[in-house]
Amino acid sequence: MLYIHHTSCISAQNTFSDNTFSIINPIVENKLIVIEPTTNQIPNAVLRRMGKAVRMGINTALAIINKEQNIKGIIIGTANGGMEDCIKFLNQIIDYDEGTLTPTNFVQSTANNIPSQISLLTSNNNYNITHVHRGLAFENAVIDAMMLINEHPLNNYLLGGVDEISIYNFKISLLDGLYKKEKVTINTLYQLKTPGSIAGEGAAMFLVNGKKQNALATLRAIHTIHTSDKKWVESNLLKFLSSHLVDGEKLDLFLSGENGDCRLNKYTKICEKIANTTSVRYKHLTGEFPTVSALSLWFACNFIETQKVPNNMVKSGLIPTKINTILIYNNYNGNQHSFMLVNR
Repeated sequence: MLYIHHTSCISAQNTFSDNTFSIINPIVENKLIVIEPTTNQIPNAVLRRMGKAVRMGINTALAIINKEQNIKGIIIGTANGGMEDCIKFLNQIIDYDEGTLTPTNFVQSTANNIPSQISLLTSNNNYNITHVHRGLAFENAVIDAMMLINEHPLNNYLLGGVDEISIYNFKISLLDGLYKKEKVTINTLYQLKTPGSIAGEGAAMFLVNGKKQNALATLRAIHTIHTSDKKWVESNLLKFLSSHLVDGEKLDLFLSGENGDCRLNKYTKICEKIANTTSVRYKHLTGEFPTVSALSLWFACNFIETQKVPNNMVKSGLIPTKINTILIYNNYNGNQHSFMLVNR
């Protein structure tokens, strides 16, 4: 269990400055590109050398660190890190025949560059780690934070997930069938009964510790599995809920990772049936990417804080008058599944 005290999010919507979703940004060429902050706290000399993933990670992190500077660890999950810079560096090796290469692209290409840059900019010399596990990168970062908080409940930790759309990854994933080939809009994503989803990117950060006082929300439990067997997903979710819900406790919301891929609907339908509550979805606003579950946790915290859910996110059911308990389910590429139980 961990307590969430502050959150920050950069996504394809205006989540960094406005959490009311009064304006919804559309899907463009089957991609949802992030809306980066117009003002930066990063020095210009450093900023112009940064890749997109690093910029997103640092801006979301600084929004929290400005409120709480006593952070004993930085724990980030990412599947690809700064992949765009990695490709630039690899291309330089060929273009310059392994001669004089630009070191900036090499430094920016490593997955652990995001928490490292946060540490350098804030002079934080504490625990610093990156979890790179594709669709379960953020979940493994959460588990790491939970173990640390179990040992040091009074310590503050910065927990987050970050990924960008790189041209290279998009093309490979498109060929692999991860994204739809036909043109998609927000209104048609879930209506098209075809394989694939839409590309997304974003970053979400959380200040977490073991202190209940003044906490925004509680992440009670998390569970991850690797499988393509829907019966195994079903049995794991039933066991997860029976282990962590007290007698008589019911779920107020089911926050679904449904992404418009018809091949994955079988998993979502099973989880919806077990949850037996109002179903909410969000990937038409964020797109699909490996660490999008970090954004789903941000959405859950936002629902609990505001006690509101935008109408365009509701799939079925009525929004309860009080939102106390939320089940988050995410599925990446049909074989990486996670469950998170979030409480007010």
